Amino acid sequence: MEQANINNPPYRITDIVGLKKQGAEITCHSSFEILPVDFTHRDSAFQAFIFLCRYSGTVDGKEYSFRKCYARGCPHNLCPHVAQAVMIANRYLQRDYRRLRQGGFEVEEDRQFSLDDMIVKFKDYTDEHGPTLTIDDYINIAKEGNEVSVDIDLEYVPAVEHFANHKNSQTFLHGNFIVTAIGKTHQTQRCLSCYPRENEDEKPRSVQIANERLILLYERFDQASIQYEKRFFE
Repeated sequence: MEQANINNPPYRITDIVGLKKQGAEITCHSSFEILPVDFTHRDSAFQAFIFLCRYSGTVDGKEYSFRKCYARGCPHNLCPHVAQAVMIANRYLQRDYRRLRQGGFEVEEDRQFSLDDMIVKFKDYTDEHGPTLTIDDYINIAKEGNEVSVDIDLEYVPAVEHFANHKNSQTFLHGNFIVTAIGKTHQTQRCLSCYPRENEDEKPRSVQIANERLILLYERFDQASIQYEKRFFE
């Protein structure tokens, strides 16, 4: 079975948990960001919100910081709707909370993403279309004995993040997963990593992080007997 490396300094939740298991003195704090971002996808420009959590602390006294993208939401059909993206982000966040808690970290369980105004505005959309399934849901469907297949498309997506006083050009490494299960086909997306567009030196590390996350995901696919073909960023 393939195993992703444990990076020090850490760039992933897996790294934090792994370093603590190895005996490192490690602290971890989290903070949330919800940013408007201008994306360009196959010559189509659109704006979306990305849901980020920044993890920071120290490993044996040395500071570290990284961020993880939990979801992307749009008011149109180029990605999950904003109202659904909030729920998707919080589901993945709760999974990471469980991993951190099992790894020996204290976690504030009630801390999560919130866009109250948008949730109210888009409530009718959610009521009409129902919840969006995540990769975890499809894995569980396969574990229940159902046949599940996944077509994987990996993309580099240029974007501009909008902060209060500045803009930040990024390239996001996105995974598009076309899932066929129980007679229906759905699409779900994951942001696997990103790097500053003006600093190509960061690209190899970003590709490494994305591929390590894919390795762990593919191991879960294998355990659930999901049909798929492995793909990695190059």
